[in-house]
Amino acid sequence: MLAFRLVPKIHYFDTFKEFNEEFQLGKNDLVLTNERRYRSFIAPLGIETNVIFRGQFGDGEPSDEMIDAIAQEMKKYRFDRLIAFGGGTIVDICKVLALRLPEKSLSLFTGEVAPAKEKKLIVIPTTCGTGSEVTNVAIAELKSLKIKKGLAVEETFADEAVLIPETLKELPYKFYVTSSIDALIHAIESYLSPKASPFTETFSREAISMIMKIYKEIVDKGEEERFKYLKEMLIASTYAGIAFGNAGVGAVHALSYAIGGAFHVPHGEANYQFFTEVFKMYLHKHPTGKIRQANGILADYLDCDPQGDVYGELERFLNKLIVKKPLRDYGMTEAQIDQFTDITIANQQRLLANNYVFLDRDEIREIFANLY
Repeated sequence: MLAFRLVPKIHYFDTFKEFNEEFQLGKNDLVLTNERRYRSFIAPLGIETNVIFRGQFGDGEPSDEMIDAIAQEMKKYRFDRLIAFGGGTIVDICKVLALRLPEKSLSLFTGEVAPAKEKKLIVIPTTCGTGSEVTNVAIAELKSLKIKKGLAVEETFADEAVLIPETLKELPYKFYVTSSIDALIHAIESYLSPKASPFTETFSREAISMIMKIYKEIVDKGEEERFKYLKEMLIASTYAGIAFGNAGVGAVHALSYAIGGAFHVPHGEANYQFFTEVFKMYLHKHPTGKIRQANGILADYLDCDPQGDVYGELERFLNKLIVKKPLRDYGMTEAQIDQFTDITIANQQRLLANNYVFLDRDEIREIFANLY
């Protein structure tokens, strides 16, 4: 049985300038980024390269329509390397754009067209949450089907992952928190996954510890404290990505896609809504299993009893960073409790297979109802 695998080469540089000195971006490259990031990091270095600004193709998280529109724009350029310089949306889009593209990207997500890698892909993350630089998962909203769906195949791995803490300096506080909570969720879900191994558990534990230590500093000293730990948070996010890239994530992610797709809630924020409620259900169903170890890790940083209300304490702690909202605040109606339950069961079995314990329909519905 395969226990662990890491596909992309991982590079670390303190600054974008140091990165470019080694990678030498030029006319045979195409960079997908946003205009602000281009002005901050690429333009000052006088780099002559091909650039597409993602903002010209709409806001929000990736969709098949957005991917198709950018693919048409790409046809104007000749290039060998595709550079994803941005957050999870840009990274996920580029994972698809690096493939041989059919007329509609939808057919890749539905499995009608087999993926084939065509361009070398270099990923430079500018958030500290998705871990997408080291995974093969690309998520998109499939507009015509009104669902979010993942594409996770060998061909969607990046060739090179590049960590540059300098690029996190412009990340607004809200997105810093929601993206890093997403990394924390990756670490804990993968730790409890039935696919976890001693190798993935090592990365999961270290990511949890690093993130919780930084959060305690922010809670104690204020949100500006995050700037002291950009390197550590970026590395922790990648550790969590390595763990879940091998062991997978489960119900938190599976349930979040319903509200993400319906109300265009950013990925990290959507996951945050379900995080503690799913783990309360896990603990209720199987309190004597491996979750006790996870409780112990968290309790050390929460200064609480590992046999007590760990996930209630975790929720109260995270609310000091950013307040969680009821699902009705996003526009969800009571009638959608059953609708979203059934959508999740129908479309997210790939993720639900990674649950700590099996959740039946009534239990999934109860989670939606409790958060409504």
